[in-house]
Amino acid sequence: MSLARRVINYVNIAHLFDHMFMLIFPTAVLAMGADFGNSYGELLALSIGGFIAFGAGSIPSGWLGDKWSRRNMLGVFFLGIGTAAIFTGLTSSMITLAIGLTLMGLFASIYHPVGTAMLTAHADSLGSETLGRELGLNGVWGNVGVACAALVTGAIAQFLGWRFAFILPGAISILFGIAYLAMVPEHASPPRKGRPQKAVPRAIAMRAFAVLAVVGVSGGVVFNAATIVLPKLFSERMHDLIGTPVGISLLVFVVYLAGAMAQLIIGRLVDRYTLKQIFVVVSFLQAPCLLLAGFTESWWLILPCLGVMFAVFGQVTINDTMVARYTSDEWRARAFSLRYLLSFGASATAVPLIALVYERGGGFDTLFGVLAVLGFSIFLSALVFPGGSPTEEDMRKEAVPPSAATPQVSRA
Repeated sequence: MSLARRVINYVNIAHLFDHMFMLIFPTAVLAMGADFGNSYGELLALSIGGFIAFGAGSIPSGWLGDKWSRRNMLGVFFLGIGTAAIFTGLTSSMITLAIGLTLMGLFASIYHPVGTAMLTAHADSLGSETLGRELGLNGVWGNVGVACAALVTGAIAQFLGWRFAFILPGAISILFGIAYLAMVPEHASPPRKGRPQKAVPRAIAMRAFAVLAVVGVSGGVVFNAATIVLPKLFSERMHDLIGTPVGISLLVFVVYLAGAMAQLIIGRLVDRYTLKQIFVVVSFLQAPCLLLAGFTESWWLILPCLGVMFAVFGQVTINDTMVARYTSDEWRARAFSLRYLLSFGASATAVPLIALVYERGGGFDTLFGVLAVLGFSIFLSALVFPGGSPTEEDMRKEAVPPSAATPQVSRA
């Protein structure tokens, strides 16, 4: 196995762990009420610090990845998030539980700016001209982590207790961290080589990143809220059909896994069509599916939830491709860190939003109505996105004399 392929494999595994660990708590919380004596909304609010750290930590993580070592930062991710998860599983008070969840979010913030930059940097050394395919496959790994969080956490919580739902995955992450540092040498963060980079006209770059900012904020809230509440939504509206934690978790797993396939599909499409064409179609699905999910019950609930997961997961690949195509490798980790700061920073508001709506009796119909409005704003943003990737045709249509400060494009 080549070094590049080995690095990409570990990056994919890290993506699975990243999303899985961040979603252990929303499922485990269903079994924690007896130990802490608090309501669902009160316990869920303890994860706010973790989601804030998940977004805010991406800036220093991206900077350290560019200036120090992306390889070493990914090692810190594996070891750190595993240790933080074990600490969280051993907590016995609300304060230490909140601290543990915040530490998990802080170490989880390392992956996206560092891991995604490593992935795009090593794709060319494999001789690949299909950035979308590599990002799509990586996205599937991440979304399998989302799916596994519900299934694995539900099963472990039912048979071993909620504490082991944190401790066992934490120990596995530490083992992977040790193996990664042993098998991936320090020089595994090579400078980018390949095709020369082209200047992107300022008008195209500014419009693309303005759209990315809007989508990052709205999409971050929608993604986080939808993935957090799905176990609770199924538990309430399908409890008579599937009455056990494992049954609910298995159903959530299936829906997440089906949605994860969106990134594989979108990843292949972005190499064949313009980003705008795919962006408009995917974003068009979000608002109606979110509205239907808020008002549907029984087995029919699965259909709009599948649509929601397909749209929100597919949007991730589109957003990552935007950054990869509009920035040079020298700045890529920092560019991804800014993208994830917006997305994950905004996503932290999903937790108090859920807790506020749920505790005050608004119900999931009100919550999904709010999310549908955000989904519609993403669709409007897609309509004003530039014509696709920064190709020569784009340059001719919107040519502006490039300046020294003009961002650089890497057709990864």
